[in-house]
Amino acid sequence: MNRKPFYLILIFVFLILKQVLVLNNIKLFGYVNPYIYIAFLFIYPYKTNRFPIISLAFFLGICIDFFSDSGGIHAFATTLIAYIRPYFFRTFFQKTEVDYEFFQMNQESFGKTFNFIALLTLIHHFIVFLLVNFSLNNFLNVIINTILSSIFSLILYFLGNFILTRKQQQL
Repeated sequence: MNRKPFYLILIFVFLILKQVLVLNNIKLFGYVNPYIYIAFLFIYPYKTNRFPIISLAFFLGICIDFFSDSGGIHAFATTLIAYIRPYFFRTFFQKTEVDYEFFQMNQESFGKTFNFIALLTLIHHFIVFLLVNFSLNNFLNVIINTILSSIFSLILYFLGNFILTRKQQQL
């Protein structure tokens, strides 16, 4: 029996609960608010059919919007990065659609993986904070929020990834 769909559902629910119950309540220095739920989009397998990931990204964003009362901002941002994910995938990893079936991000170099995840995280956070402010008058605040929150989100993502892969290697 293939456990991959069950594992993805578990990760999906866990990330939503972690974001809503813990991370949405963090506001360091008035700027830093980590959004780790987008890690699901990095974990989801790469396939030629983009409809499932775009649909799941929208649903993920709607769930976060529902609990955060943010009016569709997260749904738009996650759907956007799910849509552009294949373009960055081909750019950073130089893979074709034939390679999607056998691709595992943990087998790629850290530099490629970091650049891929960091760029998509920056785009997501920029869209979220731009739509939250909905004004270019506070553009400096948008940039500061984007950079600081992206750094904190990336630290949490890679720290969690390191801990989980360490545990899997020990088993």
